[in-house]
Amino acid sequence: MVRVLIVPGVLYFIDNFSPVRSFIAALLYLVASAGDGLDGYLARSRGQVSVLGKFLDPLADKLMVTAVLVFLVAMGRAAAWVVVVLVARDFCITGLRSIASSEGMVIAASPGGKIKTALQLVAISMLLIRFSYPVLGLGVSVDYQVAGTMLLYISLGVSLASGVEYVWAFTKAVEAVRRESV
Repeated sequence: MVRVLIVPGVLYFIDNFSPVRSFIAALLYLVASAGDGLDGYLARSRGQVSVLGKFLDPLADKLMVTAVLVFLVAMGRAAAWVVVVLVARDFCITGLRSIASSEGMVIAASPGGKIKTALQLVAISMLLIRFSYPVLGLGVSVDYQVAGTMLLYISLGVSLASGVEYVWAFTKAVEAVRRESV
């Protein structure tokens, strides 16, 4: 729930004109994302995985990512069509996993899904930072808007590919259940 409470802070600090506010938005987003990893690690290591946690964790993730991406579209930092495709893919996969769960099947997170999540985390963080900054000691600057946009497009490709992985896993799980019932 703490991650959900951090989202308004991230949105509040997104700013197209202030590098400081943009940095704070990115920092809050990274804190929320780190909280996600810590939360999952603690729940698994302590054996405190709950049904409520299994529901709230992905919900908080989707809310955080979707809210920030939609706001980035509104600020002109991300292409609307990319965000629509990313959000639609997440809704579809969440729906598929819910159907599987209601039928007693588990569709585990795929490697592609984990890579997609990591790429989105870095891309969104860069888009939140937005401004160009020099790389210490190299004499060049990184334009975080351009780099974040490129990574968001890469995450889109990985997202679609991992979506296919999930559909394939769902199809195999359904076939396995059918074979067992015959």
